[in-house]
Amino acid sequence: MTTKNDIYYHACTEKDERFIMNVCLDPFNARLRVDDYRGDVRAMHSRILELVEQHSFTKVFIKSRQEDWQTFLSLGYMLEGVYKKYFNGNDAYSMAMYFTDERRTSDYWMEEDTILRQVLALPRKLSDESLALGYSLRLAVTEDAEQLANLYGAVFQTYPTPMNDVSYIKKVMLEGTIFYIVEKEGKIVSAASAEINATYNNAEMTDCATYPEHRKHGLMRHLISALEKELRRRHMYCAYSLARSLSFGMNAVFHQLGYEYTGRMTKNCNIFDKFEDMNLWVKNLSAK
Repeated sequence: MTTKNDIYYHACTEKDERFIMNVCLDPFNARLRVDDYRGDVRAMHSRILELVEQHSFTKVFIKSRQEDWQTFLSLGYMLEGVYKKYFNGNDAYSMAMYFTDERRTSDYWMEEDTILRQVLALPRKLSDESLALGYSLRLAVTEDAEQLANLYGAVFQTYPTPMNDVSYIKKVMLEGTIFYIVEKEGKIVSAASAEINATYNNAEMTDCATYPEHRKHGLMRHLISALEKELRRRHMYCAYSLARSLSFGMNAVFHQLGYEYTGRMTKNCNIFDKFEDMNLWVKNLSAK
């Protein structure tokens, strides 16, 4: 993982008398993300174009409300996926706009289609089996931040957020992100997190990593299942994740745990060693 002290992202609010929107300026991933908004979509779009030019971004994506996604479509955006029940039970539509051919063009789309077909053919496999012998699972605390940073730094050459930074991990924990970890002989060997959006009662399953020598024990299924139980306890019922489209293993985990594939986002983020396509998986945690 890169260890430069780059600015990964900056969250801000853009507004005038016609609109207000919560924006993430993300130079590390060369993109602008709109997570929430109210008001005139066309006026908002004009401001987005100004920000893209100002920061030389190559992609914009917006979590659109149901009543607005066709307006975004008419402005030149494309629909890449659906976050089912994202807005307190109402769907969010992932609308994207690209600004270079290179960013718009996937290098591995057919290979990713093959992987997806293989994943969707797998039977569901709920995590009711016991954790592998010698492994234990628990909720992480801030004292685990250094080991977590070491794990993410070892597994990912690059990552969309600075998860190899101890202070950053402590920061997101204090802001409400939940981490579950698997340990063996007192060492963290696998981890995953749920980034909670308390406003809309949803959570992103993310930061999934396992040291290579501890893979093939089904650890990630146990971690995701534990996070789901914690989210239900907190009355969060929309869970979603963006999985690398080239990763058979991570896509298989979400499919087998009952998540639904709802779209693919082209070159969405800088992860592993390049800009990669990401598959969107969504689960209604209130359903049996």
